[in-house]
Amino acid sequence: MALSIANNVTSLNAQNSLSRTNNSLAKSLERLSTGLKVNRGADGPAALVISEQQRAQISGLRAAIDNTNKAIAVVQTGEGALNEMNTLLTKLRSLMVDSANTGVNDTNALAANQAEIDNILTSIDRIANNTQFGTRKLLDGSSGVNGTATDADVTVLKATNETVAGAYAINVTTAAEKANVNAATGQTANLAADEMLTINGVQISLTAGMSQAQVIDRINEFSNQTGVKADNHGASGATRLLSTAFGASASISVVSNVASAANSSGFGTSVLSDTGVDIAGTINGVAATGSGNTLTATSGVAKGLSVSIALVNSTAVATVTGAQGNVNVSNNALSFQVGANAGQKVTLSFDKMNISALGIGASSVFTNLSQVTTANADEGLKVIDAAISDVSKFRGRLGAFQQNTLESNVNNLKATLENTVASESVIRDTDFAEEIANFTKFQTQIQAGTTVLGNANALTSLVANLLRG
Repeated sequence: MALSIANNVTSLNAQNSLSRTNNSLAKSLERLSTGLKVNRGADGPAALVISEQQRAQISGLRAAIDNTNKAIAVVQTGEGALNEMNTLLTKLRSLMVDSANTGVNDTNALAANQAEIDNILTSIDRIANNTQFGTRKLLDGSSGVNGTATDADVTVLKATNETVAGAYAINVTTAAEKANVNAATGQTANLAADEMLTINGVQISLTAGMSQAQVIDRINEFSNQTGVKADNHGASGATRLLSTAFGASASISVVSNVASAANSSGFGTSVLSDTGVDIAGTINGVAATGSGNTLTATSGVAKGLSVSIALVNSTAVATVTGAQGNVNVSNNALSFQVGANAGQKVTLSFDKMNISALGIGASSVFTNLSQVTTANADEGLKVIDAAISDVSKFRGRLGAFQQNTLESNVNNLKATLENTVASESVIRDTDFAEEIANFTKFQTQIQAGTTVLGNANALTSLVANLLRG
C-alpha cells in the first residue's frame, strides 16, 4: 500500500473493527445484566415472537393454577358443611330410633325427643342457608339447578344436576288427600264428664267442662305424637281430625270411652278411621312418581325434579287438580376457569340441601325431612335414612370432583407450566457460561483493537520522516 497523508485507510479499517467489537461487547454486557439473550426484536425476531407467546401461556397457566386452587377451596367449604350435616343427621336418627321404642317412652319422653328433633332440623336448615364462599351461597340451591313455579299452588322442592334446564308442565290427575275423620256428633255443649280419647294409639285425657275449642286445643297439643290436627268442621259443627301428612301411609284411628253426644267430644265408642290418598300426575307429560302430595320426575329431561302441590284451600283435605302451570328450571352451576385458554372451564352444581329438599319420596307419611315427627317413628326413619343418603351421595360427588377434576388438573397444569417455562428459557434466557466466554473475548479484542488503532494512526509519521530525509 502506498504511503499517504490524505487518507489513512488502515486507521479507518481499525476503527471499523473496533466499533463492531465494541457493539458486540455492549450486547454481551446487556445479556449478562438482564439474563436474557433476546431483549428486543433485533436480537432475534422469530425467537421474540415465539417466546412472547410462551410468556402469555405461562402467565395463563399460573392464573389457572390459582383458579383451580380457589375452586378446591369452594368445594372444601361445601363439603365441610355437609360433614356437619351428616353428624346432625346421625344424631337425629338416634333420636328417632329411641322414639320408636313406644313400649318404654311415655308422652313426656316423646315430647322431649320431638323438641330436640325440631332443634336439629333447624340447625341443618341454618347450615344449608348460611354456608357461603365469599358472598356466594352454596347449599341453598342458588348455586345449582333450581326451579321456579308459575302457579302459586306448586312449590319446587328440588332439582338435581340430572335435571335439564327448561320449562316443564305440571298436571295433577289424582289429588293427594289427607286422612280425615269427622266426629259422629257435633259438640254443642261443654263436656259433661271426663273423657279419654285414643288417637293413633296415643291417649288424650279430656276434662269435664271443656268447650269444643278447648277440646280441639287439647288434641292439637299431641299432634307431634299422633300426626293428627283437629279443627271445627264448620258447616256440620263437628270436630274434625286431619292427618298432618298426605298419602296412603297417613291414617287416623280414633275412639272414645264416652258415647257420642252433644256434651261429649262426639267421636263415640266405635272406632272411626280413614287413610289418605297419594297424588298422581305428570311432569312434562311423563308420569311422575306420587308420594303424599309430592310429584317427582324419575325419567326424561325433568329427572330429579320434585314439586309439592297445595291444598284446595287452607282448610281442605285434598290438593288441587288439573294443569298447574309450568316449572322453569335454570342451571346456575358454578363455572371454574381451570385452563390457560378460552373455553377451558369446568362446572359444578351444588344441590339444594335444605330440610325440605332431603329425604323426598322415602315415605308417603312425611313428604321430606322437614316434616318428620315422633308420631310415626318408623316412617321418620325412612326419611332420615334417605336424607343421610342424599347428603352422603352429594359429598361423594364433591369429593370426586375435587380429586379427579380439580386436583388432577392442578398436577397437569404444574407439569405443563414446568415444560413451557423450560421451552421459553431455551429460547430467551442467557447461557452465562457461553456469554462470559464471549464477553472475555470481546474485552481482549477491544484491547487489541485499541492498540492496533494507535499503530495505524502512527503510519502518517513515516511520511514526515521521508520528507525530512
